[in-house]
Amino acid sequence: MSSRVTELHCIMPIINIPSVMAHGILCHEKAEKLKHYSVAMQEIQDKRDNVQVPGGLKLHQYANLYFDARNPMMFKRRKHAANLTVLIISTEVMRIDDVVVSDQNASSRWALFLSPEVGIKRLNFDLIYADDWRHPDDQIAYFQHKSAKCAEVLVPKCAPADYIQGAYVVSDKSKKALLELGFGLDIVVNPHLFFD
Repeated sequence: MSSRVTELHCIMPIINIPSVMAHGILCHEKAEKLKHYSVAMQEIQDKRDNVQVPGGLKLHQYANLYFDARNPMMFKRRKHAANLTVLIISTEVMRIDDVVVSDQNASSRWALFLSPEVGIKRLNFDLIYADDWRHPDDQIAYFQHKSAKCAEVLVPKCAPADYIQGAYVVSDKSKKALLELGFGLDIVVNPHLFFD
């Protein structure tokens, strides 16, 4: 395991936390069967719906986690930051059978799907953990970096709640909302993660 990977992230609406703590972080297919709120963009979900992981399941049959939640997905949802949390997930989740790592956004047509052991060695963590993915003078570098920022850990069906170690929120008000829903793990206020 790269020493740079100390935790994984899951962007989640705060209102979903009681369900997550009861059922785990579910794949899209399973989550659709429960009442929940989604931060996903429909056009991206439509793309993901057509992706088959080589030798594995359909992409929507994996719970997806990020290496770094300060990414293009969070940037697009920054206006909703007060209603979001980033769950901190133990890297031990990568030991679950049949977990897959994608070297960029898993819906990208150029994504590689790798075992965690191989993926961790191949991922470009300088790109993944960079604060900014813009390249004003190089459109191709911008698109590549933007996709790499969204590298994923794909857990078949469900990432159990036991792997949740805490949460980040944008403000004290969001922390209070999370506490009121019964979240009993560490909560860190980190506006920077939410582009605030």
